[in-house]
Amino acid sequence: MKHKTVSILGGGIAGLTTALALQQIGIQATIFESSPEIKPIGAGLGLSKNALMAFEVLGIHDEICQRGNLLPGFAILDHKGNPIKQTDNSQGRFSSLCTIHRADLQQFLLSQLDSSTVLLGKKLTDVDIEPNKTTLNFEDGSRYDTDYLIVADGIHSAVRKKLIPQSLPRYAGYTCWRSVLDHPMHITQATETWGSAGRFGIVPLRDHRTYWYACINASQNDPHFKHFGTQDLITHFQNYHDPILKIIQHSDDKNLLWNDLFDIKPLQNFAFDRIVLIGDAAHASTPNLGQGAGQAVEDAVVLAQCMKQHQHFELVFKSFEQLRLSRTQWITDTSLKLGQLAQIENPLLIKLRNAAFKRMPKFLDHRQMKKIEAVSFSPTALIN
Repeated sequence: MKHKTVSILGGGIAGLTTALALQQIGIQATIFESSPEIKPIGAGLGLSKNALMAFEVLGIHDEICQRGNLLPGFAILDHKGNPIKQTDNSQGRFSSLCTIHRADLQQFLLSQLDSSTVLLGKKLTDVDIEPNKTTLNFEDGSRYDTDYLIVADGIHSAVRKKLIPQSLPRYAGYTCWRSVLDHPMHITQATETWGSAGRFGIVPLRDHRTYWYACINASQNDPHFKHFGTQDLITHFQNYHDPILKIIQHSDDKNLLWNDLFDIKPLQNFAFDRIVLIGDAAHASTPNLGQGAGQAVEDAVVLAQCMKQHQHFELVFKSFEQLRLSRTQWITDTSLKLGQLAQIENPLLIKLRNAAFKRMPKFLDHRQMKKIEAVSFSPTALIN
């Protein structure tokens, strides 16, 4: 019987974690990554309880946390630094927020894989979908036939565009600058400041590094912000509390990443016979719940658990879809709504919003957190 080939398109967190999860159950998948090398680029991210639980299933929880920074909680502040909402997750093994540089996480995942299965410089130009195989066509002229394809090539997925032409990235209404500051700031808590000028997030990483981001309402591809640098951001956020201006002042323009923020309107399908979409290719969300990486890691573990149970991967992919559709749709929708609330500019509406958040009963806040954390890695649906 011919050995069935499994390929993964994309070497980001979703693709690498999936390859590792499959490797652990005896399935050696080939990763095709468009970049010629996996460079230490990107910014910071937060891994909450659900992501840490997934890494525990893979047996790498401790190694991930050693490379990150465990924080007890997260605070939302007003522009003067007064608390609007505080979350405390300091109880239990999986309860802390683990912040980590995206590049550190990516490099660790890469180190756990057989290097011969990771092919770099493979930029997809087209995909030929046939009943019994999928052919990947690359910019370097090479072609590769695979029996099964796991699509993890991000929000701008070329394969998703071919499968669902009407599914395009949806602009969230605000643009974002990000950077990692390698300068001791003695910050111990992750915070996000909400005000009429926009949002400013501060996330302490390991080794005295600080990840920060700034979100400002704007039209898509707004030419006003195209050449914005640190001095422009200092002027824009000049009325915000310490240490926001100090963080921007110590930052270098050359390390500043800028991009508009998008999500994908929730899809009705992730599985297409021998092809399955995962990660941002399937359910990209705005970063307001900090669940981009978390949902990608969940996908990887759930998919591997399903593939471990059954050899007919077309059925496996459909089962994965059934297990993941509802949860990822809720994450996408909730994150979008939270971002809209956070980006309010009208001073009166800001006062009303802040007052409502302060008066919100703790059980409502806890209920949302529990829903985010409530994930099972033992498939509950039978694969027949």
